[in-house]
Amino acid sequence: MPENQDTKRKINRLPLWFRMERASGDVYPKIKNLVEKNGLHTICTSGNCPNIGECWNAGTATFMILGEVCTRSCKFCSVKTGKPLPPDKDEPKKLANAIRIMKLKHAVITSVDRDDLDDGGSSFWAEVISTIKEKVPGVTMETLIPDFDGKEENLDRIIEAGPEVISHNLETVRRISPLIRSRAEYERSLAVLKYLKAKSCTTKSGIMLGLGETEDEVLETMDDLRMVGCEVLTIGQYLAPTKSHMQVQEYVHPDQFEKYRIVGLEKGFSHVESSPLVRSSYHAEKHVKKELS
Repeated sequence: MPENQDTKRKINRLPLWFRMERASGDVYPKIKNLVEKNGLHTICTSGNCPNIGECWNAGTATFMILGEVCTRSCKFCSVKTGKPLPPDKDEPKKLANAIRIMKLKHAVITSVDRDDLDDGGSSFWAEVISTIKEKVPGVTMETLIPDFDGKEENLDRIIEAGPEVISHNLETVRRISPLIRSRAEYERSLAVLKYLKAKSCTTKSGIMLGLGETEDEVLETMDDLRMVGCEVLTIGQYLAPTKSHMQVQEYVHPDQFEKYRIVGLEKGFSHVESSPLVRSSYHAEKHVKKELS
């Protein structure tokens, strides 16, 4: 067999250290039914998250607002792309009700990009946050937001709504960013995080490994994030959702993830979650506890 074909076959085969909990158990179907009954969406399912079994069985989920169709078409993401429907005006109340029924103490909210809306969906975001705070007193929130094209007035709406953590993912290193991100830009994402930090927000970001980045590039990305005051960092293995998406170039060994975790803490991040199965909302409740302590 030609060497390049053999290499490709090895890359397509998951390494032995990947062990994902099956999406089963008593709690999983209850959450699934609750989400479907209320017409809600989660990034757990839309994003094919490998931790859906562990998280849903633990009674946690990352909700995705503003529909399930994104206006961007990033080469790493499995969320549907196209022309979205108008926002569901009842979604804020539905989501707050689901969080109340689930008895969550911490909720993670994300969304598709809505470049079709004049404000990128930021007003709707603010309504969701405010409604949850009103209907579920005491719940803390992490909001994983889009870049809103870097427009400060849109970011201000999120800030004023007052989530405990505002997260925006850099996704990858500077060199690879234009190859896999649609419309979003590396420098703009850094500018978003810098603006949020300047407004005294607790900020968080995440990157994926296995896209062909070098160790030096990962360390440079860490430095870039620390330069804009980012406090929490998540690092996980990229997994291609389909054959039409950007393909995995390398399965990074857990030892390398651990090395990045240690280096990240040395560089000044307050918390670094780094292992193959980590995703941006993985163990998010620990991040907010650490920042509020």
